[in-house]
Amino acid sequence: MKNNATQYFNYKQPFALESGDVLPELTIAYHSYGTLNAAKDNVVWICHALTANADAADWWNGLVGEGKALDPEKYFIVCANILGSCYGSTGPTSVNPEIGKPYYSQFPLVTIRDMVAVHILLRKHLSIDKIYLLAGGSMGGYQALEWCVMESTVIDNLFLLATSAAESAWGIAIHTAQRLAIEADPTWQNASETAGSAGLKAARAIGMLTYRNYEIMVERQSDPDPEKINNYRAESYIRYQGDKLVNRFNAYTYWLLTKAMDSHNLSRGRSGNLEDVLQTIAQPTLIIGISSDILCPVQEQVFISQQVPDATYVEIHSSYGHDGFLIESDRIATNLVPWLSKL
Repeated sequence: MKNNATQYFNYKQPFALESGDVLPELTIAYHSYGTLNAAKDNVVWICHALTANADAADWWNGLVGEGKALDPEKYFIVCANILGSCYGSTGPTSVNPEIGKPYYSQFPLVTIRDMVAVHILLRKHLSIDKIYLLAGGSMGGYQALEWCVMESTVIDNLFLLATSAAESAWGIAIHTAQRLAIEADPTWQNASETAGSAGLKAARAIGMLTYRNYEIMVERQSDPDPEKINNYRAESYIRYQGDKLVNRFNAYTYWLLTKAMDSHNLSRGRSGNLEDVLQTIAQPTLIIGISSDILCPVQEQVFISQQVPDATYVEIHSSYGHDGFLIESDRIATNLVPWLSKL
């Protein structure tokens, strides 16, 4: 696949955040696949979720790649690492150029709108005037919805999965529990990349219970031995998932990005309520919900589909819960490909 190495755009100007804080400069890490055609009308922009990165062909390899629904032989595909992440874009582990040391706990709060504003900087840098398809699942869907409102004339079509128009009280409560776990780590707020690692492991454990559900956990992690009184399979699985995230992610970043998710509300600072704002989204929109999703349940996607004028809603029956938007690639493609062909 062409152009699949991480690329960087260094924005050497101050960047004002919604909070009023200003970052002195930005680095934006991104991947691109395929070639922008002469008409510049084949751009697919993918917005990633909480702990993913810019390499969409890696974490969404069931949909992105040669011969897949989003084929770089046909589309110019872009995915940018979000502001505040630890995968190349400016975030808590980046060096603050004003003091020559990493930000860590001094990194300012960011919002979903700040992330989209950074995407827009990259869009302009890449001389992209139109995005044929803007796609995002979960937190990626938050960005995609915001972008449609912020640059309504740039986006032609919208594809959303397992997402919502505003972070729910349920989601905020989960994120708060995860941050409490991080904050309880005695190393939290140390000036170190490993600060809060034990807390991050616990936060991931909480998260895994919301990414999956009772059905899939019982099916996959039950112990066949009824005599066992310790070292259960489910326990090992949760510990493994926590260690796996700690080895590839950062507690400062996780804390910050869950705060950003809590900020998500399309109607904030805009005229009207959520319904009013959603009704301004004129783009043809495909919305996919996962039947067993307990983190962002299907009623959230149904609500969006009832308000967006040109929306198509599909519900995929899967036992994988919220993670179904990453795992059920074949079923997603079965709905995405024919929808795209009718545009």
